[in-house]
Amino acid sequence: MSETVFKAPDHDHKRCSADALRHAEALCDQRSQKLTPTRRQVLEVLLSSHKPLGAYEIIDRAAQHGSRHAPITVYRALDFLIENGLAHRIESRNAFIGCVHRHAADDLVVFLICDRCGEVGEAPSQQVAESLKSATRAAGFAPKTPVIEITGICANCR
Repeated sequence: MSETVFKAPDHDHKRCSADALRHAEALCDQRSQKLTPTRRQVLEVLLSSHKPLGAYEIIDRAAQHGSRHAPITVYRALDFLIENGLAHRIESRNAFIGCVHRHAADDLVVFLICDRCGEVGEAPSQQVAESLKSATRAAGFAPKTPVIEITGICANCR
């Protein structure tokens, strides 16, 4: 996972999004899965910003580019993207964000959510992940969604 949590002032968002999209295409090819036009468009919308979006916001943004999808279609695309580690659900916001990091779908993700600007960053979490994996194994528990959400104020908003 990248050491950069929030986008820096010199962040090249076009490159960030393009890299994530290329990774999604390669992953789907590797797994013999289809990144259908709808799945691709939902991912492109999610990657258009580092702020989480609700399903209806995704529908509205896709409609601005000429495609109006039914909610069930967007939710199915989101399920596919999440199952494949290409997007994440931000539970506390009932929203979704594209994943620009290349980690396994079942890896622990620590989200840092800025209360001011609404941006979401992923924090490196290897030590936290190992500690929680050990604790859950000891308890005989199998986590379904290994996500931690931390709210606060990002460095860009301080």
